[in-house]
Amino acid sequence: MDLLVTGGAGYIGSATARLLQERGHRVTVVDDLSEGHRAAWPGELAVLDLRRRSELRAFLEGRRFDGVLHFAARAYVGESVEQPERYWHANLVPLIHLAEALPGLPFVFSSTCATYGLPRRLPLDEDHPQEPVNPYGATKAACERLLRDRAAAGHGPCALLRYFNACGADPSGAHGEDHRPETHLLPRALQAALGRLPEGDRLVVHGLDWDTPDGSCVRDWIHVLDLAEAHVRALEHLLEGGASGAWNLGTGRGHSVLEILRAVEEAAGAAVPWEAGPRRPGDPPVLVADPTRAARELGWEARHSRLEEIVGSALRWHREHPEGYGPAGRGSPSG
Repeated sequence: MDLLVTGGAGYIGSATARLLQERGHRVTVVDDLSEGHRAAWPGELAVLDLRRRSELRAFLEGRRFDGVLHFAARAYVGESVEQPERYWHANLVPLIHLAEALPGLPFVFSSTCATYGLPRRLPLDEDHPQEPVNPYGATKAACERLLRDRAAAGHGPCALLRYFNACGADPSGAHGEDHRPETHLLPRALQAALGRLPEGDRLVVHGLDWDTPDGSCVRDWIHVLDLAEAHVRALEHLLEGGASGAWNLGTGRGHSVLEILRAVEEAAGAAVPWEAGPRRPGDPPVLVADPTRAARELGWEARHSRLEEIVGSALRWHREHPEGYGPAGRGSPSG
């Protein structure tokens, strides 16, 4: 198949694009390189801004695709609270342009458990109310609604994939997580253990008084390779005539922040310096997925998401790539 992967130079998008290519598909990546890295994706890349309809139309002229996997988005919760207008424009406008330009094509959409907001029950299933508590989650929920409306109108089916905590790296050591700035716990803990946090930066654990076994927040950690496999299964499901739907991508198991820090220390053989800080507003104490529907309907389950495998693969990436993909691997921000 000929597949279009937007945001395919980013962390999860590039992992999925590489897997699709390994499976024999012809993959074209579109990315503005504001967050992604050229070195993350070795194949065909078109650098363009999907917010500009004319750029997208010019790129698509004379091209034909069988499906779209849409990852392109901004994804920092704190930033979304500070810059809501930027998030609504960056996350919703590109999808509108793609949907207009590619009628009839199946869309696999990179969504998030942040669309649920504060959990009313655990584990979280796909029928849980969507009540996002930050602009990032709200923009993703709006994108989901657009794709559901598009599917209901007969304009193309959709798979809405709601991630929990993406983590880990390619076991080869060639690819991994490289966000700038890095806000995610696992890479920051690894940087702290390796003595590579930027000068003056400190690893903070936000709250030790949550109603959890050790007082720190509990999350469902899912390996990036498992996320990539889920996108392939979801695309195949749609192309085989399967119904549109939403699926949680998680393990169904939770690990606390302090458990992650201990696992990093054990793997790295070094202490992780950290300090306690106050709770962050809107942080739920526990977020754990119910992945039953994905197993039943997509034939998918997490196979790489044991904590030891997650931490070990990420440690290898950070040890072997102290500068991530390097300063030359990234384009200039366009957002």
